[in-house]
Amino acid sequence: MIVANRTVFFVSDGTGITVEAMGHSLLSQFDKIRFTPVRLPFVDTEEKAREAVARINAQGKADGVRPIVFTTLINPRLAEIVHRIDAFCIAYFETFLAPLEVELGVRSSHTVGRSHGGTSDSSYKHRIDAINYTLGHDDGITDRGLEEAEVVLVGVSRCGKTPTSLYLAMQFGVKVANFPLIPEDFERHQLPGCLEKHRGKLFGLTILPERLAQIREERRPKSRYASLDNCRYEVSEAEKMMRREGIRWLDSSTKSIEEIATTVLQTLRA
Repeated sequence: MIVANRTVFFVSDGTGITVEAMGHSLLSQFDKIRFTPVRLPFVDTEEKAREAVARINAQGKADGVRPIVFTTLINPRLAEIVHRIDAFCIAYFETFLAPLEVELGVRSSHTVGRSHGGTSDSSYKHRIDAINYTLGHDDGITDRGLEEAEVVLVGVSRCGKTPTSLYLAMQFGVKVANFPLIPEDFERHQLPGCLEKHRGKLFGLTILPERLAQIREERRPKSRYASLDNCRYEVSEAEKMMRREGIRWLDSSTKSIEEIATTVLQTLRA
C-alpha cells in the first residue's frame, strides 16, 4: 500500500548517473512511498545552479511537501547555492568525501566528473562492442554469433530479458543474447534448437502471471497475449521447461534490474 508521494531530484555537475544510482539504492528501502525522480545533470555554472534551486523550490510548493534532493556537486560555490533550497538534501561528497580526506590525511582532487574519467579507451570500446552485440541479439532476432555471447537469457515475452541484457552490456561490458520462450517451444517440450550447445550460458527469468498480464496489457490491451489465463499458462510452461532442462533461473517480479544482473553474473561466473 502506497502511503505517500515524494519528488526526488538528482543534481550533478556531470551526467547525474552516479548520484541517481546511489540515491535509488537508498530509496529502494522505502516501498510504501512512491518517488517521482527528476535528474538535473550538468549543473556546472552559477546560473544553472540558481535555475535548479528555483525549479526544486517550485516543485515543493506544488507538491505541498519539500522535495528530497541528492547532489554530487564538487564546486563549493555551486554546492553552496544549491544547498540553500527548501528541501531535504543529501550531499554525497560532503557526507563521505570530507571524512575520507581526514582519514587518509590527503585532500581529494575535487575534479568534476572524475568518477567517469578512469575508463580506458580499451574498456570503453569493450563496453560499446557489448552494447552493439546485445542490441543485435535482442528477442531472438538472430542465432548467428551465439558463440560470442557470455550470457543467454531465456523466458517468456516481457519478463525483463531486454532491460537486463542492456544493463549487463552497459554497466559490465557483457555480451548478452536473449530468446523468448513461446507456445511453440512448449508444445515441442524443447528449447529452441540453437540454444542446445550453449547450455552453460543459459539463465532463465520468470515473473508472476499477474504482473506479466499487467505489463502486457499496456502493450496489447484486451488481447489473448495479455490475458491472465494465457500468462499463467506461459509462465507455468516456461518454469517447467527450465526445471526439466536444468536451467538456473529467478523470479524478476519484485527485483530491480541491478539485483537481477548481479545474480546472473554471480551464478554464471561461480
